[in-house]
Amino acid sequence: MSSNTDGAKSHARRDLLLKIQSDAQTCWEESKTPCSNVLLPFGFHCTGMPIKASADKLAREIQLYGNPPVFPAAEDDSSAEVAEDSQADQAAAVAPDKFKSKKSKAAAKTGLQKFQWEIMRGFGLSDEEIAKFQDPSHWLTYFPPLAKEDLKAFGLGCDWRRSFITTDMNPYYDAFVRWQMRKLKKMGKIVKDMRYTIYSPLDGQPCADHDRATGEGVQPQEYVLIKMKVIPPFPPKLKALEGKNVYLAAATLRPETMYGQTNCWVLPDGKYGAFEINETDVFIVTARSALNLAYQHLSRVPEKPTCLVELAGNDLIGLPLRSPLSFNEIIYALPMLTILTDKGTGIVTSVPSDSPDDYMALQDLITKPALRTKFGVKDEWVLPFNVISIINIPEFGDKSAEKVCLDLKIKSQNDKEKLAEAKRMTYLKGFTDGVMIVGEYDGRKVQEAKPLIKNKLLAEGSAVLYSEPEKKVMSRSGDECVVALTDQWYITYGETEWKQKAVKCLENMNTFSAETRNGFEHTLGWLNQWACSRSFGLGTRIPWDEQFLVESLSDSTLYMAYYTIAHLLQNGNMYGQEVSSVKPEEMTDEVWEHVFCDGPAPKSDISPALLSRMKQEFEYWYPFDIRVSGKDLIQNHLTFSIYNHTALVPEHHWPRGFRCNGHLMLNSEKMSKSTGNFRTLRQAIEEFSSDATRFALADAGDGMDDANFVFETANAAILRLTKEIAWMEEVVAAESSLRSGPPSTYADNVFANEINIAVKETEKSYNNFMFRDALKSGFYDLQLARDEYRLSCGSAGMNRELLGRFMEVQTRLITPICPHYAEHVWQKILKKEGFAIKAGWPVAGTPDPTLRSANKYLQDSIVLMRKLLQKQESGSKKPKKGAAPPPAESKLTVGLIYVNEHYDGWKEQCLRVLQSNFDSQARSFAPDEEINEALKNCFIDRETNFKQVQKLCMPFIRFKKDEARNVGPQALNLKLPFGEIDVLEENLELIRRQLGLEHVEVLSAFDGAARAKAGRHAPVLDKNPPSPGPECGMRLEVNELGVQLWVLSDFTFRKSIQHMQSRENNPECGMRLEVSELPNNSLSVPG
Repeated sequence: MSSNTDGAKSHARRDLLLKIQSDAQTCWEESKTPCSNVLLPFGFHCTGMPIKASADKLAREIQLYGNPPVFPAAEDDSSAEVAEDSQADQAAAVAPDKFKSKKSKAAAKTGLQKFQWEIMRGFGLSDEEIAKFQDPSHWLTYFPPLAKEDLKAFGLGCDWRRSFITTDMNPYYDAFVRWQMRKLKKMGKIVKDMRYTIYSPLDGQPCADHDRATGEGVQPQEYVLIKMKVIPPFPPKLKALEGKNVYLAAATLRPETMYGQTNCWVLPDGKYGAFEINETDVFIVTARSALNLAYQHLSRVPEKPTCLVELAGNDLIGLPLRSPLSFNEIIYALPMLTILTDKGTGIVTSVPSDSPDDYMALQDLITKPALRTKFGVKDEWVLPFNVISIINIPEFGDKSAEKVCLDLKIKSQNDKEKLAEAKRMTYLKGFTDGVMIVGEYDGRKVQEAKPLIKNKLLAEGSAVLYSEPEKKVMSRSGDECVVALTDQWYITYGETEWKQKAVKCLENMNTFSAETRNGFEHTLGWLNQWACSRSFGLGTRIPWDEQFLVESLSDSTLYMAYYTIAHLLQNGNMYGQEVSSVKPEEMTDEVWEHVFCDGPAPKSDISPALLSRMKQEFEYWYPFDIRVSGKDLIQNHLTFSIYNHTALVPEHHWPRGFRCNGHLMLNSEKMSKSTGNFRTLRQAIEEFSSDATRFALADAGDGMDDANFVFETANAAILRLTKEIAWMEEVVAAESSLRSGPPSTYADNVFANEINIAVKETEKSYNNFMFRDALKSGFYDLQLARDEYRLSCGSAGMNRELLGRFMEVQTRLITPICPHYAEHVWQKILKKEGFAIKAGWPVAGTPDPTLRSANKYLQDSIVLMRKLLQKQESGSKKPKKGAAPPPAESKLTVGLIYVNEHYDGWKEQCLRVLQSNFDSQARSFAPDEEINEALKNCFIDRETNFKQVQKLCMPFIRFKKDEARNVGPQALNLKLPFGEIDVLEENLELIRRQLGLEHVEVLSAFDGAARAKAGRHAPVLDKNPPSPGPECGMRLEVNELGVQLWVLSDFTFRKSIQHMQSRENNPECGMRLEVSELPNNSLSVPG
């Protein structure tokens, strides 16, 4: 019953936030709240192939299965429909936090939504509506308005007048992209050339990052394909190839090592084929590599590999080969068990002098006759072949593979981890430091000889170039991509002069994190020509070659500029279909140049006033201060944007900042419809409300790491926000009972200071787009300060003026995260004029860090004293086993706190040594050796044995060094920055109330009269003199009379410092609690 009640309360609280949300949005809409002096627009990027591919897929399904389609798998189990639906409902009831995907039974069987029609049904669309999506343009008119409504419900306060969609459906944006492409071509930055590119055979066009289901960022990997000619006569399996030149084609990254070939490797159970390259040549390779070759003009039938004979690796073992550059006239194909057929061609050259894998595989065959017998390997194919030295590498000699395998004690070719380590040790060093000791480049460094040998092999026709994807790439159409040699249009990113401009632009940009900057610098280092044309999908046609479209990562690199004038062109219609003062055809290249590039006034039918206004809008808003985007776009889209800005607009309009973030996880797991761990924005709003969703998103994390949206946080936000509303309503209702007048007490000053600190720290966090930090300082920490203030005030009560300021400041600070909640508080509770979203940032006084430190000292001291009291009381009630219970003790009613405000003795000397060895600017210390020497030379060395004192000093020194690195040189002062006695005396009433005592005194540990109050226990103050700051470690002692003494001992001090090095802002040791034989069972707390 209680759980149902709690659920009802939870829904009631959420419903309250939903109502507040609705009321606030209605208020904003009715008032037509103007935008602030910030341009925050939102556009819809529809370019590319996903929409067109999905529309075509629907059309194929209708053609095959009817309208509405009846899919084969769905026809069988209709009788089980009711049972399955019932089970699905039960599953949903068991796991209410999981999204229930609307899958068909056909999709449920496979675990995936196989058909596009089923995916659309999962959106809740009717069959009649789904059929309309065969037309790609229907996607563009259907989904963007829905997204706009969801974003409005989310509280996105952007300038919707400037929204637009890309593609040629919007004639104004289409004209903008055409101008951009024409200008780049005119500047020589778009060229047509033959280049290797990732390519989708199914789509029949290059597959850029946005077109890929997997493999984003993967580039073509170039190999040299070594042609190892099979020497006739051919074995029976190859008889069909007689009369042709047959080659085993091996892909290598190290053509300079071909002098040392001893054999060739094949995978015994691998699948190979003999593929026609041209009329005379045949390559024996895997089918996967043959497909890549076919798209690189290395197939008799372009793009269609022709397999003449299917072969297994066993069919190739023993083939005699003649390989280019090899000192061995004839080598043989031998078995290797570790070949991967998803890399290269499945054929591998063998150079055992420099390849650890080759060396161990050859040694296995030489030393294991049984292995040779197993694969039918004859002795003469293996035993006569010795390792040939070809490269000398410092530290490894001229047989690096042999040496490293012996050093690492590698036993066989199956020892993969050690072989990987062996390659790591030798390959890079061989390239950078190796020297050729054979061939015509004898004496040349490997890195110099490598390109020369490569060119020699290619010129002689002994090798060809071959490329394949670095890793597996799947297109959104579902096929595995290849590398194709395509004749198409490229943007010449990486060109030297242009790259220098891009680097200069980046140097002056705010990237908000070193990780982001490193990502851009890395991308600028490798980025080269980029294929910018496509033949399939949606977008803008390349103006001078309209058979091609501008690909999706190339039509959206300068669109931020388009936002500045979009409302003037489109008249508020995102499709550019409304009647406007400007016709699309009037937006000529000359007009764009005038508006964006300081070009001369164009001859145009557009009125001069409107042209002037366009130019003013652009120059007012540009350059943009920040663009927020995903970290995955650094390697393409965002770097493209830098390049295009440096080419197309003047330097004073170059971008000023990019803020990149990670992806979003849900409850610490990747979002996935198939697992049910999924929410749309609309679903999250309905389940938690917009503000609770925004609250949880702010708390999810910032920076490049993936953020984590947690349902528990969103639900907790519902409770926090609604409880805060209730508390503020109570405060306002009881306003007359609050303490009037200006803030005057110590607690007032501390709370006011915490408000000022919250304003400053939250502003800093928002400026850095660190929303979790802003939430912490502007909400969590501020509420903790309020709660502490309420507790500190006691019977005097809280100050009315200060509470009003707290509520106003907290409302303003939380407005960017929870605008609807803030608007409700601002207007309905605080009765303020205007809107919270327009109220601006609160004014704050200069924070007082000393006051904050003093309050922390006070609060820590109270907590410590309370714990000691509790420990004493609980400890006194636990007699030893078998012992008689102790006599009843009367309640402690008086407390004495002894304070020493100045470090003295060995601690003073340690601090002076640290002061003289600290660099305050770098916040670093001199080496430990110098500090130890300085300690030896100070006067404590003359008073006692230095080694004993050193044991005492070292923990204290480590603690103070850590503190100085964190807070600066003030940590090394001999006094705290405030008067401890003053702070404690000003808060005696609070201390007394918190400890439950009738009387508390604060005394100086060096005042004779004060020491007399300690009675017979005064010597304890000499034995363990207190130091500045609250105590951080104690030991309980019992004297001969059974009186309990809390004494800070050397042992406890050292242990406490080591324990507390991990604690932030830890106070020093120095307080001690005594239970003395004073009148009224007084409590003595030396501090």
